Amino acid sequence: TTNFTSVKTLSESPDFNNSIPSSYTFDNENEIVADPDEVNDPIPVIDYSLLVNGNHDQRTKTIHEIGKACEEWGFFMVINHFVPKSVMEKMVDQVFAFFNLREEEKQEYAGKEVVADSIKYGTSFNVSGDKNLFWRDFIKIIVHPQFHSPDKPSGFRETSAEYSKRTWKLGRELLKGISESLGLEANYIDRTMNLDSGLQMLAANLYPPCPQPELAMGMPPHSDHGLLNLLIQNGVSGLQVLHNG
Repeated sequence: TTNFTSVKTLSESPDFNNSIPSSYTFDNENEIVADPDEVNDPIPVIDYSLLVNGNHDQRTKTIHEIGKACEEWGFFMVINHFVPKSVMEKMVDQVFAFFNLREEEKQEYAGKEVVADSIKYGTSFNVSGDKNLFWRDFIKIIVHPQFHSPDKPSGFRETSAEYSKRTWKLGRELLKGISESLGLEANYIDRTMNLDSGLQMLAANLYPPCPQPELAMGMPPHSDHGLLNLLIQNGVSGLQVLHNG
């Protein structure tokens, strides 16, 4: 196992004198700043309950809206999705509890550079030597087709099993809507991608308070890989979506 300094440890260390190490500073010259006109262009909102329980007209309209959102944004907000607020809050609490474990307890899951690892704890370690570091720590866990969980904190396994099961169902139903929006039958994507044996990952990022936020970057501009990503909202804004270029 490689030991690394997590951003959390860095941000909490007593000799950390409120200026961040130069390896974390970014040249933000190429940063895309949101166009004020674009900001007023609201992200599409999909009412999940109408997709699964709506009458024929409501379903048809919702499927059309999903198609439009996928084509024009690749991103949409889902409301009335039946994943209880209590389950989501518990999941967020458990993730914080994991990051709050002692560093040596987390290091057990660190440093293996293999994507197939079922549980991977890390930070934005600098593999190539010339890249900037990101101000975040992360954990990634494979929860399907085989379910995995760290042993600590207690309660993590139970909560993540419940959360994963519910979000898997949500994702699958959304993919039916996406499939139909393409003029295919509802189960087309599911069947063609062999989703039953597909990979589901639970991933969490921790962004500790940064004394020089204008210099650091929590996460660089990127495209998520994978078929469908569900993001939980935690009341902290900061995520930006690139739209129309």
